[in-house]
Amino acid sequence: MPFKQVTIIGTGLIGGSLGLALKKHHLAGRIIGCDRAPVLERAHQRGAIDSGITNPADAVHGSDLVVLATPVLPIIDMIERLGPALPAKTLVTDVGSTKAEIVKRATKSFGKTARHRFLAGHPMAGKEYAGVESADADLFHDAAWLFTPLPGQNVHAGLCGEFIHCAEKMGAKIAVLDPADHDRFCAWISHLPQMISTALAATLVDEFGPDAPVLDIGGRALREMTRISGSPYSMWRDIAITNKKNLADALLKLEQRLAHIRENLDSKQLADEFERAHELRKSRPSLPQKQSRSQK
Repeated sequence: MPFKQVTIIGTGLIGGSLGLALKKHHLAGRIIGCDRAPVLERAHQRGAIDSGITNPADAVHGSDLVVLATPVLPIIDMIERLGPALPAKTLVTDVGSTKAEIVKRATKSFGKTARHRFLAGHPMAGKEYAGVESADADLFHDAAWLFTPLPGQNVHAGLCGEFIHCAEKMGAKIAVLDPADHDRFCAWISHLPQMISTALAATLVDEFGPDAPVLDIGGRALREMTRISGSPYSMWRDIAITNKKNLADALLKLEQRLAHIRENLDSKQLADEFERAHELRKSRPSLPQKQSRSQK
């Protein structure tokens, strides 16, 4: 198996699912979880970890892979705290939803060896419910897993390549993006949909009250559009802070589009908007090509 001991810092939905997936596909020996004691107990009961340690510095001892599976701001803090103290043979990776600030901090903290010791990643997988109780060994199957290289890094070389191979074994679809491109892209395809769902759900509560049966009456479309409004603020706060410019730009352009639709509810331009929208599903381009293992 590629990794003899893995430490997962943050054993919630993503961290817990990763532990279950590593076990299911026999990709790791011992799995150590690091979180608050009650969370670690639940993660152990679910079978996502073999043992739990609350202190990150102790939890990473002896591991050849460390996965940072917390919200983005704690990931950035953890890189600075743990990075310089870890042995060169230990690979650190993360699952943060924004990448530019994480890559910047890793490059600074790991110094000249950063490209061999840190792999910035983002599995495009999740659920509307947080917590290890919702963890799923198949969460990453058929999901895109985006990797954003550090300057001069070949993500398919060395330990980085070993972890990417593990992600492929879990059924993930691998893509490699520049960190800045990742953050702009995800502002549109992930972060904006969350804000739309949050705004719609909050407006419905304001309009009809929290106890109105709007979801039962509204049917599947409304349930789907508001499903992710149940996502935890603690995670989205960090995403909004670290990707504010891209997300604000996306929100502004959507606001302008909605205003255009509002002003043309009784004109042919509304039909034009529907026709334009239908183009989205006419073709589904493949993910960006993977970086060659020989690429430098």
